[in-house]
Amino acid sequence: MSPLFRIPAIFQETPNLLAAESTRHGGVSPAPYTSLNLGLATADAPENVAENRARFWRALGTEANKVASSHQVHGSEVLLINEPGHHEGYDALITNKPGIVLTVTVADCTPVLIYDPKCRAIAAVHAGWRGMVAGIVPAALQKMREHFGTNPADCLVYVGTCIDEDTFEVGAEVAVHFADTRKRFNQKAGKYFVDLKRAIADQLTKAGVQEQHIGLSPYATAQNLEDYFSHRAENGATGRMLAVIGMK
Repeated sequence: MSPLFRIPAIFQETPNLLAAESTRHGGVSPAPYTSLNLGLATADAPENVAENRARFWRALGTEANKVASSHQVHGSEVLLINEPGHHEGYDALITNKPGIVLTVTVADCTPVLIYDPKCRAIAAVHAGWRGMVAGIVPAALQKMREHFGTNPADCLVYVGTCIDEDTFEVGAEVAVHFADTRKRFNQKAGKYFVDLKRAIADQLTKAGVQEQHIGLSPYATAQNLEDYFSHRAENGATGRMLAVIGMK
């Protein structure tokens, strides 16, 4: 397997599907973006990011002109994609067009990749805590139902690498949005710690996705800095990963 990306286990036996999550390995960017920074909105040199992205697409066996992306705003807007290109203001992209690669950019927020093998449709979702609270994940599933006839029970879903419950420290104003089973209070710190991955998984099962069809990343950004970027752990001076999904 390429050091530039990891294939989610939930999709490893799925034919005619491209699904992957980038690492921080195999690029040309110097510190603090070492080394495969794929973020277009970072202070890294644009030529470094361009080379990193070219290497990433090549390693995946695809090309930049097949990619659909959006500038994400931590909201709940879902965009139907019919052709490659860049957009503004959407945190979820959906399509049923083979050959288009949907992408989301992350560095602590949770990427969620959805595949409906029955209706042949996909989604790429950017779900930080704000987006999760705003309902971006069930909104993506609902739009897939409206446009493609997707039944969530048929879907395979990857809840990707993000900040984990041992590091995601929040105040009461954020913790109030999470179920008691997905947060714990640390008396010494006077803060809550939230399990974002499992909170998203709860939303998925409530929306009708079967629990056995949900794969959670075994990795965490802040806990696995040797492999991933973490905006929080690296105080904002870091790169970005991409999570991608496309049908062949």
